[in-house]
Amino acid sequence: MHRPDRSVTSPGDIAVELREVDKTFYQRQRSERFRDVLTNLFRPTIREIRALRGVNLAIRRGEIVAYAGPNGAGKSTTVKLLSSVLAPTAGTVRCLGMDPMTERVPYVRRIGVVFGQRTELWWDQPVAASFEWKRVVWEIPRSRYDEMLAFVKDLLGIGEFFHTLARQLSLGQKMRADIALMLLHEPEILFLDEPTIGLDVLAKRNILDFINTLNRERGVTVMLTSHDMDELEQLAGRIVLIDRGRIAYDGDFVELRRRFGDRRHLTIDTGTADPPTLAGVRSTGSDGNRHRYTFDAARTPITTLLQQASAQTVIHDVETHRSRIDDVIADIYQDWNTEHG
Repeated sequence: MHRPDRSVTSPGDIAVELREVDKTFYQRQRSERFRDVLTNLFRPTIREIRALRGVNLAIRRGEIVAYAGPNGAGKSTTVKLLSSVLAPTAGTVRCLGMDPMTERVPYVRRIGVVFGQRTELWWDQPVAASFEWKRVVWEIPRSRYDEMLAFVKDLLGIGEFFHTLARQLSLGQKMRADIALMLLHEPEILFLDEPTIGLDVLAKRNILDFINTLNRERGVTVMLTSHDMDELEQLAGRIVLIDRGRIAYDGDFVELRRRFGDRRHLTIDTGTADPPTLAGVRSTGSDGNRHRYTFDAARTPITTLLQQASAQTVIHDVETHRSRIDDVIADIYQDWNTEHG
């Protein structure tokens, strides 16, 4: 599995930089009562939503960075700021040395953006028509276009449905076509917002393998959002967690597990149906003589647990494995919700 080495890139070679970025939205609130019609019209209640609060983030060229958080945490808002869809309320957004809003036209020619629940394909036209449209409108030289088309056809396998109507494609085929379309102008950085949402296991693996290849062979910088933490851990060397509009963690997955608890699962096969009583663990059930526990390996060494168990019963077999990263992140989100009431 590829892990970009951040040390090989100069600290000054920054692809993405956000400094003290705030983004606030304002929503009109309306009462459902008929007598409030005039109030709703002339003096509506305005609700303030602070999507981002003092966000500081830097991504070096050539990195793959996972950007994650609970629903409503500010992930998509950040991607929209970086793709010039939104402007910040306060703070500075720079990408590839440019301001996404004031230098929008030259900027968008250097980036690629994919939102997992949207498509740029012409619905009632073959995939090839959308590609040709982009070549003409973006003024991509024919030689560069042909080179990139061959590249994405080979790695994303879109040749088999290149002349099929977009509306007849499966979800996985549409996603592969959208990513291929986004790459025709050879962007230097990709912003991928839930690019594998709704895809089956094989389609997900194909998309992730392609992103990895693109990063490794062409040095493309990637910022990826997803709710699938296993997927992110496979792909990215670095994860940034955002909660309620603030950066809550920025580091690698190993440190994430260590900082928030190295939760592991332990199964002990004993000579009795009575589970051993172990300190520092949580029992998750028994099946006959097999007893299951979870524990934090950073606080309670497994050797200590086995010593406790062997003092109480005969141990026939032991199994242990780390929790899936999805479970670790779910626990973190739950702790954050508890902290905030």
